[in-house]
Amino acid sequence: RAAEWQLDQPAWSGRMRITAKGKVAFIKLEDKTSGELFAQAPVEQFPGIAVESVTDSSRYFVIRIEDGNGRRAFIGVGFVDRGDAFDFNVALQDHFKWVRQQSELARQAQSLDEGPRLDLGFKEGQTIKLNIANMKKKEGAAGSAKPRPAAPAALSRLPPPPGGKAPVPALPCGERPGPVA
Repeated sequence: RAAEWQLDQPAWSGRMRITAKGKVAFIKLEDKTSGELFAQAPVEQFPGIAVESVTDSSRYFVIRIEDGNGRRAFIGVGFVDRGDAFDFNVALQDHFKWVRQQSELARQAQSLDEGPRLDLGFKEGQTIKLNIANMKKKEGAAGSAKPRPAAPAALSRLPPPPGGKAPVPALPCGERPGPVA
């Protein structure tokens, strides 16, 4: 219970960083200014014994820190802002969701390797016939395209849209329209 802790006088204050290496997440408690590591808690599964929520608040947790010699201790960790506590929880959940997805993908890949292969390739001598609707075969030329009419040498103007104004007459090159009265 966080109510039993001395919340007005914390024993240590600093920053928390969550990193991951492979399937293990590491909660690192570091000094605010120097960044020196104060304590580290490896988290191999979440929820689990390495990180537990307290019963009376959503902003406080108990984490199991470890040193390099295998010694362990449980300490209370709290956040001033409820949003930071939420982000802490979500970061751990996201990491272990990723771990589960990776193991699921590996298991699926292994089951595909063990299963029979489906051969969809053509066998020797096998042919297929495609009937495409609205296509008529031309006589005399296989695969010849429909000839296009030759483009006129001079550009032609398109007629105006229905209900539109009459087209503005074209001016010879280099002339500008006069003032509108």
